[in-house]
Amino acid sequence: MRFPGKRKSKHYFPVDSNERQHFNFSASLKGIDGIYVVGMDQLIVDLEASVDDQFLETFNLTKGDSVILEDGKMESMLEQIKREKRLRGIFAGGSIGNTLHNFAVLADTRAVALGTISDPIRVGDEAFKYITTTHSLVDFSQLHPCAGPMGRALCLITPDGERTFAIAKGIMNELPADAIDESIIKDAGVLLVSNYVFRGTDTPIYQAAMKSLELAQKHDVPVIFAMGTRGLVAEKREWLKSIVPQYVSVVAMNEGEAEALFAQKDPLLAVEEALNSTDLVLLTVGPKGLYIGAWVDEEFARMTDDPIMSKSISEYNKFEYSRPMRKRDCEKPIKIYTHINPYLGGPAIIENTNGAGDAALAALMHDMVSNFFHSLKVPNSPKHKGKFLSYSSIHQISKYCNRVSFEVLSQHSPRLVRGLPEREDALEEAYWEL
Repeated sequence: MRFPGKRKSKHYFPVDSNERQHFNFSASLKGIDGIYVVGMDQLIVDLEASVDDQFLETFNLTKGDSVILEDGKMESMLEQIKREKRLRGIFAGGSIGNTLHNFAVLADTRAVALGTISDPIRVGDEAFKYITTTHSLVDFSQLHPCAGPMGRALCLITPDGERTFAIAKGIMNELPADAIDESIIKDAGVLLVSNYVFRGTDTPIYQAAMKSLELAQKHDVPVIFAMGTRGLVAEKREWLKSIVPQYVSVVAMNEGEAEALFAQKDPLLAVEEALNSTDLVLLTVGPKGLYIGAWVDEEFARMTDDPIMSKSISEYNKFEYSRPMRKRDCEKPIKIYTHINPYLGGPAIIENTNGAGDAALAALMHDMVSNFFHSLKVPNSPKHKGKFLSYSSIHQISKYCNRVSFEVLSQHSPRLVRGLPEREDALEEAYWEL
């Protein structure tokens, strides 16, 4: 597994401060299965096509709208698009799919995808394109094969640059609960799910997702929950307020989703409220950067060496050099926060805003799984005197999330398409030198 950032090996495999002896690597590095994460998604492919206004009129589409179509109508549209050679490309899509791909790029580690895939798969079809445009370390062996087309999101671009979206569900919701292998959840570093899979309570994937949450709870696997969209959060608001405290360790959302959930426009206060029902919150605020809030035991709280700032919460970043913990693992829990502005002020030219939040979440997930990896490799390390959720402090994580988001904003694809430059060590690493 690749660790986040350039760090000296002693930070990962430190010298014991009491005995002043190195750990026995020959014993500690053997007998541990590969580290991996699991993510459940409504697998969907993104298609782009250049069309004219007449095409939209033919299929009764209103320019600029986003509509749900029956699979048959989508097939008719795609047949004409392909026949007239209007298709620009087919790409793997989906919020969780993006995050798993980005995690694999960052961590160089396996990510298991749960969902449905077309059966059979043919060279050049949507399922084939989904697999071939996703990182090779994303493991598709647990996908459930179904007859029928994959979920498809078609972006129709007219000569004036306007984009019209048409979505067909296909088999995206047909994942049955009995397709979930308990052993896959049991040994995972984290389970990643999104609000989308819970939208239709009468769908098979809803039951599969609930089973996954229960298995994660049974085996003490941290659950990361991505909120989806503002409209979906508003639709599921009361359900979310009941499900998150019961199952979820980490909540990822943007400022619009936070406002829909808590009726709170101030992002810092929204993070504070979210921490009443979960352990860690990642809140992206577009051109204003991102916030991270978490819990830490008072014993392990670490003062920042940066200027102490006050906003809606006085001295909110005072303990931002602390590593997050589950509230239940704290004897004297305190809330900690950090905020960071966009990396280098943001790209000079923003090529794409789709996927920036998924990129930030992949960075957070990478740091969390790095901690899990290290705790298995060197369980007696002073790094694990407390039960921490991540390897780094929330301040350091925010820098990493920021850097990865910048990379996606500055490219056309919502997924990382090139290697990411390593970030530098933060000053707080001095706290962990032994």
